[in-house]
Amino acid sequence: MSRDATPLIDLRCEAHTYPDGTVGMHDVDFEVYPNEVVALVGGNGAGKSTLLEHLNATLVPDDGELVVDGTPVTEDNKQYARKEVGFVFQDADTQLVAPTVLDDVLFGLQNYGVADDEAQERAREALATVDAGHLADRIPHYLSGGEKRLVGLAGVLVLEPSVVVLDEPLAGLDPERSRLVADRITQIHEEGISVVLSTHDLEFAAEVADRVCVMADGNVVGSGTPQTVFYDDALLADANLHPPSAVRIAREAGLAATAQPVTEADLVSLLTGFTEDETTEIPAPDGRGRN
Repeated sequence: MSRDATPLIDLRCEAHTYPDGTVGMHDVDFEVYPNEVVALVGGNGAGKSTLLEHLNATLVPDDGELVVDGTPVTEDNKQYARKEVGFVFQDADTQLVAPTVLDDVLFGLQNYGVADDEAQERAREALATVDAGHLADRIPHYLSGGEKRLVGLAGVLVLEPSVVVLDEPLAGLDPERSRLVADRITQIHEEGISVVLSTHDLEFAAEVADRVCVMADGNVVGSGTPQTVFYDDALLADANLHPPSAVRIAREAGLAATAQPVTEADLVSLLTGFTEDETTEIPAPDGRGRN
């Protein structure tokens, strides 16, 4: 990620108010740069979904502007935003409309006039990318939650977007399916696609994000690397968030002063290095010393 690059998404939203008068977002400046994963975190009602839906012009600011890859988005070119910024909704059923999985992934390509043979090939490649090729002939309604999320992701990837946006991608998934979806997110980022996601799971955010944005009361109240954000007690308290377990353990063990682990892997690496370098005797499980 290079902050010297032109943003792929540049959103300026002075305000967005829903028809019932609820203020969903205000005073938000938000950018997405090439080759980064951005995690939005915050409590319920903080504005995460509202912000995400502005990134591909599903919602538009009452006062402000969305620029996608240098192009200002207007009523006349919303389709451009929706092709460049693929959106995977939290409720996958709202996104899956065709009789079979393959038909569903083909749907967007057909709307853009892609020839049938090419569309078929690209759709199958997109399903294979998310490890869902075996689902091609299945009926979407009967898929599991995790399978639906992967098919929705394939339906976005087939359009070759610059950015993929996912609203609570792990919501309602068991640990195995959560790991599969998380692995696919990491994979598409490694292939050069920027990712923006919202999540209540700060362990997941710490694992996948290059940048974490904290939302509260319809605004982005803090932003930075996972280390910067998750060791900022005041910021997390303002957003009613608790840091990941690795952060809490590091602090309780007195390690945070010299290192700032944010994931379980970070913590294991730190502790392993500490024990290997330790020259004093380390207690054995039975209470006797060992070298």
